[in-house]
Amino acid sequence: MPETRPRRVSSQRFLPAVKFVAVALCATAFLLSGAQAAKKEKAAAAKTSQAKKAGGPVPVEVKRSAKAPRGGKAERSEKVVRGGRNVVASIRQKNGKTVVAVQRRSVVRVETPARQSFGQLAGLHGTDDVLDLKSSVALVIDQDTHEVLFSKNDHAVLPIASLTKLMTGLLISEARLPNDELITITQDDVDTEKGSRSRLTVGTTLSRGELLHLALMSSENRAAHALGRTYPGGLATFVSIMNAKAKMLGMKDTRYVEPTGLSSRNQSSAQDLALLVNAAYSDATVRSLSTSPEYQVEVGNRVLQFNTTNRLVKSPDWEIGVQKTGYISEAGQCLVMQAKVAGRKLIMVFLDSAGKFSRIADAERVRRWVEATHASTGSPAASSSRAASYQVAG
Repeated sequence: MPETRPRRVSSQRFLPAVKFVAVALCATAFLLSGAQAAKKEKAAAAKTSQAKKAGGPVPVEVKRSAKAPRGGKAERSEKVVRGGRNVVASIRQKNGKTVVAVQRRSVVRVETPARQSFGQLAGLHGTDDVLDLKSSVALVIDQDTHEVLFSKNDHAVLPIASLTKLMTGLLISEARLPNDELITITQDDVDTEKGSRSRLTVGTTLSRGELLHLALMSSENRAAHALGRTYPGGLATFVSIMNAKAKMLGMKDTRYVEPTGLSSRNQSSAQDLALLVNAAYSDATVRSLSTSPEYQVEVGNRVLQFNTTNRLVKSPDWEIGVQKTGYISEAGQCLVMQAKVAGRKLIMVFLDSAGKFSRIADAERVRRWVEATHASTGSPAASSSRAASYQVAG
């Protein structure tokens, strides 16, 4: 019987399989290390973000360099520490000593200077007054006696921003158009000059009365534009009537080019605006809507809450009959009011005020000043401004 010899299996047959397994293991190790590194980096970024929000110390990122081979006298290791976006520090161990090198990246911040108003460009803010008002233009008139109690650059002709809406509201009210007529906000009502925002999106439909309320109380630009656009004869006709009304009231320095006040070409003077405030006060609708503290409108399935732009309306220290605020960069902060102070019905005009709340502070200064001096016929008004008679139309 022949002897059975064991069959020799060549290792060459398994070599491709071994290579494949080795490559697969290497790829797996590489991918795992990459994933772990990405995970650590993401976690570090999250910690840094949380630390910045909390105002605490920013965690640092440490990178270790490979150690120098042993056997030499000098053992060297290095760490790179990043303490934020602009600071990098390297820490080295050399001959038993710790060497720290810090590099700080220089950061150059370029700030765009604030755009100056027309009043600032004209140097009106350099005018001093005894009340130290921040408005470059101011005028305070007794509505009954027409006496000028205080004036400051009241002849200056400047952009008037949303004070324009007082004329818009007055004309809409006097036209006696149906207040329940529905008006839809269109693309034509979207501001392209200043890029201002509005909560009345294109397609919103409200009644004329609601739009008038929002324009006078909350200074809603799209509401005011839609009121002018839907006026009989169209927007161009409405603007021409605005200018005709101004001329009729004796507003010689006033010009309107649109109904919102977003254009800096809508300009007037404090003297002219006092005439407009007096005329607006005679309209019961304008009085009521301009002094409304808040108002809600239904837009689709939502109810939108709007509030007055003049916080003095809600103040118990003030009895305001009519008011309007305004702001664009060319006009500064503006405010006109009819208010009862110390038993006197006053018309107040403040134009081109420098700060966000300074027009309100100026009105408060005037109120306290009138309360302190109104009883005297020879009040300090004669020395701080020109105590003169000013004819108010109406």
